[in-house]
Amino acid sequence: MNSIKTPGSIIFISLIVSIISSFLTYKILNASNEKQNEPKLVHEINNDPNSNSDLVKSTPVRFLNASGSNFVLAASKSTPSVVFIESMIDSKDGIFSIPNKELSTGSGVIISPDGYIITNNHVVENAEKIQVQLNDNREYEAKLIGTDPTTDIALIKIEDSSLPYIEFGNSDSSEIGEWVLAVGNPFRLQSTVTAGIISAKARNINILNNQQYRIESFIQTDAAVNPGNSGGALVNINGDLIGINTAIMSQTGRYEGYSFSIPSNLVKKVFYDLKEFGTVQRGLLGVVIEEVNNERATFYGLTNVEGVFISNTTRDGAADIAGLKPEDIILELNNRPIKSVPELQEIIGRLRPGSKIQIKYWRNKQANTVEATLKNQINTTEMLSTRRDPILLDLGFEVRDLSAEEKSNLKLSGVKVLSIYQGSIIENTNMAPGYIITSVNGKKIRSVDELIQTIQNSDLNILLEGFYEKYKGKFPYRFNKKQ
Repeated sequence: MNSIKTPGSIIFISLIVSIISSFLTYKILNASNEKQNEPKLVHEINNDPNSNSDLVKSTPVRFLNASGSNFVLAASKSTPSVVFIESMIDSKDGIFSIPNKELSTGSGVIISPDGYIITNNHVVENAEKIQVQLNDNREYEAKLIGTDPTTDIALIKIEDSSLPYIEFGNSDSSEIGEWVLAVGNPFRLQSTVTAGIISAKARNINILNNQQYRIESFIQTDAAVNPGNSGGALVNINGDLIGINTAIMSQTGRYEGYSFSIPSNLVKKVFYDLKEFGTVQRGLLGVVIEEVNNERATFYGLTNVEGVFISNTTRDGAADIAGLKPEDIILELNNRPIKSVPELQEIIGRLRPGSKIQIKYWRNKQANTVEATLKNQINTTEMLSTRRDPILLDLGFEVRDLSAEEKSNLKLSGVKVLSIYQGSIIENTNMAPGYIITSVNGKKIRSVDELIQTIQNSDLNILLEGFYEKYKGKFPYRFNKKQ
């Protein structure tokens, strides 16, 4: 039987088809949009012939919490190279003046596979014995290579090879707001990792005020740092070392949100100096400097509050010879704008005596440029080496040869005493740093090698003779060396 379709039925059927078609189109488009909003996966074929897996890796292009996986990578790269340090210190504060052994603990960072470790000077200061425990619980006795109290950095070494180590990052390229991790051993909790951001750079908190050539240009973070973190690593999310954790600002002695680290570019320079010379080769500009405030900027005609004000110069120092004068304002060093005193100190602190720098400065309401050659503490461009031979450490002092200029000015040869250890044989003689040794048991001394050889070949009783540059007369010191 054949059916007959009326115009009304045709219209009804067309309407139904249209509604169904619209509904299906909506579902298809909606499903397509949802698909587009899903995290896409990029497939990376593993072509590494040394890999144990032929699986295809699927990695999200973008996830809101993708930074969390970067923390894992940074932590896994940095924790094996961060060590626990325990220093035994001989204190004189015991009951009835009986020596009292104290323990100082902190952290350190292995920065070479042959066992060089960076830590804070205050972690190992005056230590008789330094013990190091690695992340895998191996233990070593460390040797002190050198210290720099002006930056609160110390270099120690353990004897081993193929050790896990961390590479220096570029602290100049780190930015405020960037994620960082602090790795250390707070409260003896080994390999603790905390996260935060960089809160500020070139921060001065006045904790090294007893040091003449101090450099405080800290990276400030809000990563949790507590006692025991000192000397530990501050790393970026790539796991590169960008700082050495050093201090916290606190009313309680515990973490309150402000942590401070020495920038890695400065640490790197101190490391190479201590390794090569035993002491830091500090390049000095020879200026007394102050901050530029709004009032000073207006008075001297600066359009911006920037630069560093020179209030005085050292006679025949680098700045003086270059032609800089009091009331000049340093605007740039080597084309890098200078905004604060800590920033200038850090840049200069990375350079050695003899380094040449371009200085842009402001005088008489106009900018000028000059080149200066940095000098050392005795106002020469020589490198000065500190000797820490075992026999010298046993006696309790550090010495160096006189420089060529010192020999010329003094018209004699000798050995200069740089530092004296607390509670040592030398300290008990009442000798002071700056003493120049000219003879041992009546034999003239022209170098550190001659000093060591003469002491070794002498009997138990030793007589040192010499003088101080600032005092008249000769000063003899007598002691018995260790048997």
